[in-house]
Amino acid sequence: MFSKSEIINLLKDESQNDWLFSYADKIRQKYVGDKVHLRGLIEFSNICKCTCKYCGLRYENKDLKRYRISSNEILKYAKNAVSLGYKTLVLQSGEDSFYTQEILVPLIKEIKKLDVTLTLSIGERSFEDYKAFRNAGADRYLIRIETTDRNLYKELHPNMSFENRLRCLSDLRKLGFEVGSGCLIGLPNQTIESIADDILFFKENNFDMIGVGPFIPHPQTPLNNSKQGSFELALKVMAIIRIMLPDINIPATTAMETLNPNGRIIALKSGANVVMPNVTTKEYRKKYEIYPNKICINENPDKCRFCIENKIKSIGRTISNDYGFRIKT
Repeated sequence: MFSKSEIINLLKDESQNDWLFSYADKIRQKYVGDKVHLRGLIEFSNICKCTCKYCGLRYENKDLKRYRISSNEILKYAKNAVSLGYKTLVLQSGEDSFYTQEILVPLIKEIKKLDVTLTLSIGERSFEDYKAFRNAGADRYLIRIETTDRNLYKELHPNMSFENRLRCLSDLRKLGFEVGSGCLIGLPNQTIESIADDILFFKENNFDMIGVGPFIPHPQTPLNNSKQGSFELALKVMAIIRIMLPDINIPATTAMETLNPNGRIIALKSGANVVMPNVTTKEYRKKYEIYPNKICINENPDKCRFCIENKIKSIGRTISNDYGFRIKT
């Protein structure tokens, strides 16, 4: 395992990149194999009460056309995703308090009847909410820390609490969820040292899934004129995480492909083993704009499924037919 100083040196030293990516890929092959897990992503609401300074869904973005998808329509998307071969579905939204326990619990139970694993990515909730979702059958929960630098977190997340974020992650672990977190790379005032701390935080907490993406400034946010994050640095962070946590699930994120046309394939060859194609239809995709120029917003689910499968096969990998739980070694 790498120490903090070793992580910093790897992140700074460009001469180590080829070795790092190759080694991460070997670790990936040894611990999680050559199968790629597909997670069908349903973005069911772009309404958000938060004002995170980097996110296009932020409450103060008045230029965004907002939407909510009904439970019946969400279920239709879920059934279509199952027909396309997905074994895991991800329900993702902004922090939209409209979707209460009374709405989500029956929906979770209906989706679980489809013989899939279910991931929720709906932000900070109470312990009671998390418990109700778990009891209804939800298997996984994604809630990214984004940065473990408390001062930077406070600056980027007005009216939010770093401690409450930690509380959410702790509650989810206590309730038996597989827990995913992650970070943004290239945020304004972020340092290499704080990125190293992020990696060590993921290792210390032994999360089951970690997503890493480059920061991409959105024109309708306070960070609109900021420099975008580096694809290469995000890839290096992802590779180090694979080496530090060899048996976890790591997605090749869409944001990587937004910066590099082959971003997801490069990520899959550098330690990633998960891809999360969007199974929402295009009338909603363009409105779920966390960052600009997102790929595939004009494609429908069947085309995305066909496209990503061909890309995965082109590098000698195959699509997994199982539920994609982490197998701890």
